[in-house]
Amino acid sequence: MIYWKTTLLLVLVSLVLFACSSGSVAPSNTPGKTNTPVITVGTSPTLTATPSLTETLLTSPTATSTPTNTRTPSPIPTYATLRGTVIVEKASCRYGPGAMYLYLYGLVQGANQDVIGRTDTGKWLLTRSRGDNKACWVNAELMKVSGDVMSVEMVYPDKYHLPPSNQGYLPPWDVAAVRQGNQVVISWKSEALRPGDEESKTSVLYVVETWVCQGGQLVFIPLGAYGPQASVTDEPGCDQPSHGRVFFSEKHGYAGPSEIPWPAAQASTPTP
Repeated sequence: MIYWKTTLLLVLVSLVLFACSSGSVAPSNTPGKTNTPVITVGTSPTLTATPSLTETLLTSPTATSTPTNTRTPSPIPTYATLRGTVIVEKASCRYGPGAMYLYLYGLVQGANQDVIGRTDTGKWLLTRSRGDNKACWVNAELMKVSGDVMSVEMVYPDKYHLPPSNQGYLPPWDVAAVRQGNQVVISWKSEALRPGDEESKTSVLYVVETWVCQGGQLVFIPLGAYGPQASVTDEPGCDQPSHGRVFFSEKHGYAGPSEIPWPAAQASTPTP
């Protein structure tokens, strides 16, 4: 009997010790509630913040522009407009730079004109009355000009054109040129002038414009012809080629031009 009581006491002591050693979590017997474990939290470790990587912005290289060869514009030449006075009793003002061109009107002595253009040599001047929109050509020997005529712009033939005929005439055709030493003989074919279309009884039917070599320079020489042939002196010794053209002339204007197939210059004979 004592042994049994002793054994029972040992069992009870073992149960008590087992209960004490089962942890610090005790279930709740409250109805409807979930047994929430109580967690013992120790000291939190100190969190060391890792510095974030700073994004380095790489500067893109600056594009170096290749210098462009900028062409410097050529200066625009300036030309003079001079004042001219007629010094003869009467001067003819014509449609072209020569006595063979059609007549526009006459200028009396003392008449003043603006000189606005010239030929290459300045022997003929393109003039205009102030307030007038028509320009015509006067022989420079018939005017006194206040200034150097060569300071005026050269306008013939590139910047001045002869008035065209409105009568249906054909330009000269079958134009040919033959060299005879330093003489060039030019010929062509043309229709006849109709009655009433002549400027005057002494007016030429053709104007032959030539640019020929004389004295080592290419010069402008216009010719008037009553028939389909003309000749001009053309010497060797110029860098630029000689050339020419033919117009048919009637009182209303000009038909053409027709280009002249210019013969090659004769080679100069070397002096022995």
